[in-house]
Amino acid sequence: MSTYRLRHSFLARIFVLAMLVSLATGSISLLRVQTTEASSGHFKPPRPDFAFNMVPSSPNINGCLPHASGFVTITRGSQNDLMHVSVRGLVPNTGYDLFVIQVPNKPFGVAWYQSDLETDRYGNGSVFVQGIFNSETFTITNEAPLAFTHQFHLGLWFNDPQVPFDQGCEPGQTSPTITPFNGEQHAGIQVLNTANFPDNAGPLSHVNP
Repeated sequence: MSTYRLRHSFLARIFVLAMLVSLATGSISLLRVQTTEASSGHFKPPRPDFAFNMVPSSPNINGCLPHASGFVTITRGSQNDLMHVSVRGLVPNTGYDLFVIQVPNKPFGVAWYQSDLETDRYGNGSVFVQGIFNSETFTITNEAPLAFTHQFHLGLWFNDPQVPFDQGCEPGQTSPTITPFNGEQHAGIQVLNTANFPDNAGPLSHVNP
């Protein structure tokens, strides 16, 4: 190979290497810019408009799940709301069912099935639900006596009735209590609710549309 061709090949390799270094440096710089922007708050999600706790539904739940708790945030949107429900201290690797309800305790009144929620191996879990979750949340029918009914509370039920029974959450019972609060109408007892708010002024009533 001639000296000219050797020199040309060498220079070509140097040029390609320089381009690769330049691209890599540019990518690293871009990554740094994005990281800096994220850390400076440019990509922070909207701040929730209202936040509240869910509490154990009964002394029996306090006894069998002493660390059970829930935390809810609601963020208003232009057309609907985003609700985030997170739970702690529940039975691990277990399914639950989330409802918007008229009153937090029995007989619960009008209830609206919102979402499933699954806990991890630590008994923690969370779910996002999108809909109308504010002071205008209601059910309507043309049939009396249910003409117009607000639902301002939340309730969370065990999906499998056997789970709370096996956990000792139903002392004195000889068999699991079965409730209609899942898609098959064969759920367990309620584990968390919003009885920390008055029956007629549940947390959703504090969220302006």
